[in-house]
Amino acid sequence: MDAPEMLQLTRHGEDGTIVELALDRPAAMNAINTDFAAEITAVTADLAADPSVRAVVVTSTHDKAFCVGADLKERNSFTDAQMMDHRLVSKEAYRGVLNLPMPAIAAVDGYALGGGMEIALSCDLIVVGDGATVGLPEVGVGVIPGGGGTQLVTRRIGWSRAASMIFTARRLTAAEAGELGVVDEVVPAGTARERAVEIAAQIAANSPVAVRNAKKAMRLGMGTDLAAGLEIEDGCWRATAFSGDRREGVAAFAEKRTPNWPGR
Repeated sequence: MDAPEMLQLTRHGEDGTIVELALDRPAAMNAINTDFAAEITAVTADLAADPSVRAVVVTSTHDKAFCVGADLKERNSFTDAQMMDHRLVSKEAYRGVLNLPMPAIAAVDGYALGGGMEIALSCDLIVVGDGATVGLPEVGVGVIPGGGGTQLVTRRIGWSRAASMIFTARRLTAAEAGELGVVDEVVPAGTARERAVEIAAQIAANSPVAVRNAKKAMRLGMGTDLAAGLEIEDGCWRATAFSGDRREGVAAFAEKRTPNWPGR
């Protein structure tokens, strides 16, 4: 696929099954305007439809910022009608990341604030450099986290911790974010991308059918009670157990060789 103007796409691994999606609007520290949001939506839709992609790593080309959130300069000129039009576009961008069927890992060095943090939260795993600063400061400018932040961070760290983080609009150091569980791994500054690609390679070595169905079971089951979640899991198990990947995995184990996953 062709990379658009504000995103860079790079394939990693011998078979190119890991895709690095780099935010690339450096002059604005990757602030998300309407055009940028539309590009994120289009590219994530392409990735979601590509069966060769086993993992996505979301990074930044800016060495001091992952993404500083919404482009407030653009928003400052909006009429109410334009604000609603922008809302529809930006919401689709966050959903595009959230709904990727393969695992997604955010690699954060520098600032990840507001909508930038929500892009990271929309990924399955978040790796941050120890010099990073993260937060959801939207109430400080008269709005709320609207890219999934109120829901995703609450599911990660629980009501009271999420309430403290959102209601105070405070920024967290990487260490604080790690202690709270807002992020999953803290690594030396400047190495988040390298570590995220390493994790993606570990994921990509496994059955793509199994990994996608495991993610589907986890995501769909999270909002239900246990009984319903177990039924969702059973459906995803059936979809995996009778796949070509399951047959190849069992054969490779018996023959003591590395699986050659058909991915179907």
